[in-house]
Formats: sequence, structure tokens, C-alpha cells
Amino acid sequence: MASSNKSDFSETAVQESFSGIGMRRILLVEPDYYTRFPPLGLLKLATFIRHNKGGAALIRGCGEPGFVPDEIFVTSLFTYAWKPVHEAVKYYKRKYPHARVVLGGIYASLLPDHALKSGADVIHKGISEEAETCVPAWDLVPEWDGSIIFTSRGCIRTCLFCSVPKLEGHLRSVISSIKPYVYPSHTRIIFWDNNILATDNWRSVFQELKELDKKVDFNQGLDARLVNKNVAQELALLRINFIRLAYDTKAIKKPLSKAIRCLADAGIRKRSIIVYTLYNFDEDPEEFKERVTELLAQGVVSYPMRYEPITSLTKNHHVSKKWSIEELNMVARARRVLGFAGAFPPYEGLVEKFSRAKDFHEAFSLWGTRKGKKAKRKVARWAGGLDWRKQTQKHSRHAQPD
Repeated sequence: MASSNKSDFSETAVQESFSGIGMRRILLVEPDYYTRFPPLGLLKLATFIRHNKGGAALIRGCGEPGFVPDEIFVTSLFTYAWKPVHEAVKYYKRKYPHARVVLGGIYASLLPDHALKSGADVIHKGISEEAETCVPAWDLVPEWDGSIIFTSRGCIRTCLFCSVPKLEGHLRSVISSIKPYVYPSHTRIIFWDNNILATDNWRSVFQELKELDKKVDFNQGLDARLVNKNVAQELALLRINFIRLAYDTKAIKKPLSKAIRCLADAGIRKRSIIVYTLYNFDEDPEEFKERVTELLAQGVVSYPMRYEPITSLTKNHHVSKKWSIEELNMVARARRVLGFAGAFPPYEGLVEKFSRAKDFHEAFSLWGTRKGKKAKRKVARWAGGLDWRKQTQKHSRHAQPD
């Protein structure tokens, strides 16, 4: 399914998938946009369809599935990635005019009126509650190695820059145990909880993680305000490569510094602590520079995150009132030239440059960036990286129908 213009399904496999009499034939479509993870919602939906005596096949982009579907479910991601979504809907509407096309996902939920212009028959807004607790059909993506799990939805915070309050609402538990949701052959467990430390059962989840003894990734980050000595010690017992925190405003400076100290005291390397650093929101460049400087001085990695309104149709289009296009470009250039993999690690020369800079423009200037000894750089994928089908899957480039 890596190709968008040819079939990824064998005729024999498709016939076996839909051999039941009267079985609904459902095509699940992941549009051909960049994404680091497989379509979790579609994989859950595949299991729900199977439980209801249907057959489901997964395809990426616009291609030939090898059968005529009764219904087509298309997912979507961020609002600025809407064009591949419309392309997929229009393609399958033309190809299968009698099939009902349902469009869901983040974009469809945030901009339903705009999504309707794609030509889809139905726009599904929000989470598919009927499929929410289904175990994803990981057999449809055998090249993927990581069980993605939501133990909860929503968040206790109401950050103005975040889409979670609108998409998921208040914090609520989804599952009580993660073990049934861990695919046996997967070596990683990836959490998409928005604030797992705010849940009532985070301790039992951590205990299960220790028993499962697999690599762990709290991919959506941990709330630094909830990290204390006990939490840090529990995290140190897990197989975690990176701890992700956030420094969105100066208001959380003290709890963030405390969290970093607790994690370091628990034995977690500071360079494995990645702190997402929001900019282009309501702060000015000087405040952003101060936050980056503070993080580097503490020995952790700053990963700048450029704010874009949650309903933006164009990526990196928004310029806040306190920023200029040139200042945003300075950050982008500095991330490429001074930093590594889009982040600012606490290299000796970089720490010195930021600490000595009198203002934002001097800190993010490309001149005089290597006064100290160069640190040996390692390959890292802190936030960006390859599309999920190109990360480690060299032997299989398509998903199988069920």
C-alpha cells in the first residue's frame, strides 16, 4: 500500500477476506499524507467490522483494492493535510459510485463543513465510540512494530492552543488494563494519552508495563506539573528512551524545573529529556529565547514547536501578532543549522551561544555557532522522522486484507 496508483492486494487474499455469504465489504482508506503512525482509528474500526460479520481491507492513497466495496471509510489527520483527503474521497467516489463514503478523523471533526466539500456522503465527527475499546487489527499492518494505546481520553487542562478539549473533552478512562491491547509480536508500547499522569490508574498501568518488559513511549508527553519524586522513580523503572515534557509558557517554569530535577535524581539522563517549547503563540521572541536558554542550561533538549491554529488549512501559515515572518524563519534556520533533527540539544557550544546572547536575534543568528568543541552527534528522531511505512519496514511494503 505504499504505492498510490496500483493495487496492494492479491486477488486470492481478497477473495478469502470476503468469502462469507452476505458479508459487508468495507474498504478502509488512509490518505497519502505524511504520518509517523498507522491509522489507529481505522484499525479499531476493522476489528469492529469483523465482530459484526463484515470484511475489511486497508489501503493507502488512491489505488486498486481488488474488490468492489459496499462502504468506504476514509480517515483524516491535521487540518492542513486536507488535500490528500479530498483527493482520496473524490477518487473512490468516482471509482465506486454506489458505495457510501464516510469521512472521519481529526480534520473532519474540526472542520466538518470544509470536509463535506470533499464529496463524502457522511462526515463523522469525533471518536467512534462503538469501536473505541476494540483491539486494533494489527495484522493489517504486519510491518509495523508498536502497540498504540489510549488508556484515557481528554485532559484536565484547557490549553487554548490545543485541540484536545474540542476533540475529546474532559479526562475520562477508556480501558483499565493495557495487556489485552498489546500485540504479542510488538516490541514497543506507544501511549497516546493526553495526560496519563492525571488518570486514576496510572500506577497500575506502570505496573503492567514493568511486567510486560517492552519499550515504552509516552508519545504525547507527560505533564511536568504532575511529575514528582515518586513518578520519576516509577518512570526510571520502565524501558524508556525519551521522556517528553512541555514548556509552553513561563507560568510552568518552577514545576518544570522541579520535574527535571526529580527525573535526573531518579537516574534518567537529562539528554533523554525532550521538552517541547511552544512559540508563535502569545509570547514574544524574547520570551521564547529565554525558555530555550533555560532548558539548555539545565542540560535537557529543547524541541521548538511552532504554533498553528487547530483549524488552519495551510501548514506554517500563521504569524502571531508578536512575531514577524523573518523571526519565524530565523528559528527554522537555527533548527536546521545550529540544532539537530529539529531540536536544540545541550551541546557545549550551543549552551554558551544562547547564554551569552543579549537578545533573540543574536541567539538565533547563524554566526559564531561553534565556539566550543563539537559534540558527537547521534541519529535521533525526537518528534519528526520518516513516514511510518518507511521507518523500519524494508521487507514488506503493503498491508494485508483480513
